[in-house]
Amino acid sequence: MTNILEAIYNIVNHQNFEIKNLYSGRNRANNMGEALEKYIKDAFAGTFGVTDVLQRMQTFNQEFSWLGSQNNPPDIMIKGGDAIEVKKTQSANTSLALNSSYPKTDLRHTSPMITKECKECEDWTVKDLIYCVGHTTDTSVKSLWMVYGNSYAAKHVTYQRIKRTISDGIKTIPDVVFAETKELGRVNQVDPLGITNLRIRGMWQIENPRKVFSYLHEPTDKEFELVCIIPTEKYNSFPNESRTKLEGIIKTGFSVENKQIKDPNNPAKLMDCKLIKLCV
Repeated sequence: MTNILEAIYNIVNHQNFEIKNLYSGRNRANNMGEALEKYIKDAFAGTFGVTDVLQRMQTFNQEFSWLGSQNNPPDIMIKGGDAIEVKKTQSANTSLALNSSYPKTDLRHTSPMITKECKECEDWTVKDLIYCVGHTTDTSVKSLWMVYGNSYAAKHVTYQRIKRTISDGIKTIPDVVFAETKELGRVNQVDPLGITNLRIRGMWQIENPRKVFSYLHEPTDKEFELVCIIPTEKYNSFPNESRTKLEGIIKTGFSVENKQIKDPNNPAKLMDCKLIKLCV
């Protein structure tokens, strides 16, 4: 079973960040967002350089239980492992647009945003969630941040309280027809003819991890940066083989350090983590 340490190891050893050249011909990526997602899949599956379509399909089938749908999270689920959300930005510090899905510390089987097929793709209830945030140009990845949801986002109740309060408030408007919806609210038959409906959607945003964790890593003038923040407890849960392989990397610009970060639920507390970087 693959994991984030295996993905980091593959990226460090692959070191080809021209993703348009890698994917636009072979996989016909329509845009850099799609190319970035394919790059992340290859990193976790260990399929960099594999051009045989059937071989790639078989490897993906072994490693992943879910490869996403356009409008529902997550983008990738590792079979028996973590879930992955891929976000692309064209500016290094741009906030991430999450649209109707609030930031998540983890991914839960009970989420109304998840499709039936995703819920049934394997036997699971909760998965740790990795946000993979890539800053791309028109041809290549310039930076890639990989952070776990529980080091980045607050508990679900923090966001659900806001969402619930707004939804309940909308329902107090007199003389309108409400409909069941997964969004903040939906009002039908607003006008006397009953021909106008109103959809009320949340547009969630979260600051870029590059900005959130600026106290851990300062921008460099390098061509590419990989920055990964993994809670120490999570890091220690990975197979010894994966940890040994990663810690044995000897390459210029690569490092693994013990650090502390602010607890997303209480900034007065600090969380132990591993800071893994590649700057080349």
